[in-house]
Amino acid sequence: MNNLEIIQTEIDRGSLFVVNHSGGKDSQAMTALLADVLPAAQVLVVHAELPGADWEGIPEHIASTVPHGWLVEYCSAIHLDGTDKSFFSMVERRFESKPEVPCFPSKKNRTCTSDLKRGPIEKVVKRYLKENPQFGGRAIFVGGERAEESTDRKNLPTYAPRVRMNLAGRVCFDWRPIHALLETQVRQIVADAGQELHPVYAAGMSRLSCCFCIFSSQKDIGIAAQLRPELAARYIALETRTGYTLSMSRRPLAEIIAAASLVSSASVPACKDSPLQDSFKGFELTGSAQEVAA
Repeated sequence: MNNLEIIQTEIDRGSLFVVNHSGGKDSQAMTALLADVLPAAQVLVVHAELPGADWEGIPEHIASTVPHGWLVEYCSAIHLDGTDKSFFSMVERRFESKPEVPCFPSKKNRTCTSDLKRGPIEKVVKRYLKENPQFGGRAIFVGGERAEESTDRKNLPTYAPRVRMNLAGRVCFDWRPIHALLETQVRQIVADAGQELHPVYAAGMSRLSCCFCIFSSQKDIGIAAQLRPELAARYIALETRTGYTLSMSRRPLAEIIAAASLVSSASVPACKDSPLQDSFKGFELTGSAQEVAA
């Protein structure tokens, strides 16, 4: 881990540590490493839920793997009119207001991150700091981004001011303690902690983000379509109605799913003692994907 001298200073001065937890392997390994570093009384774990787009069982998985005594809060986005904001409602409203503009998030316009994750999490932290003056308005946002994942993430600083939060007496920083770790190391840390990853990894998914992500590989999209065929159909219907595509490749989701079904014939393994176990049984990466894409 990096910047431990700075972190010890923040611990000593009583700062709040906001652990951003997706439920994925990086978040899980990060919390395992920090279990003996951060005092439980100074930790707030926050997970932004994405209703209708998330994998099942993520809140339960987070609750069962975070260190004992760590407080966990769950949040979700809300539209300005007070109604629940989901990925689908966000895309649909954007299309209705500006049909000439691509309505799905993109690399340059990642509204799925800003509107559905970062915004709700920061709202929770603002409230929590106000309700708990013992932290003096100081918060360290702890994230599991790793340099190995992409060029963009490689260039992220391991410790830096979180400028947009530094208002109204707040002093906030971003800390990325596992930035230098490789995926093999992340998986080993989880195993050494005596834990298992969320079952979608055993099913073959490389990442635990939305079931269907703008950055998903063809393989991940194919597996997701097998595990969540009704959700795949909903995305395909939205693409058809709007004329725009979810994938950064700009290929229609139906085309990607059909291609994935042709290149793989591996069975999706059952996931023991998982809330998704029944859903995963019996799926194969042939047939069903073609039916969804048809």
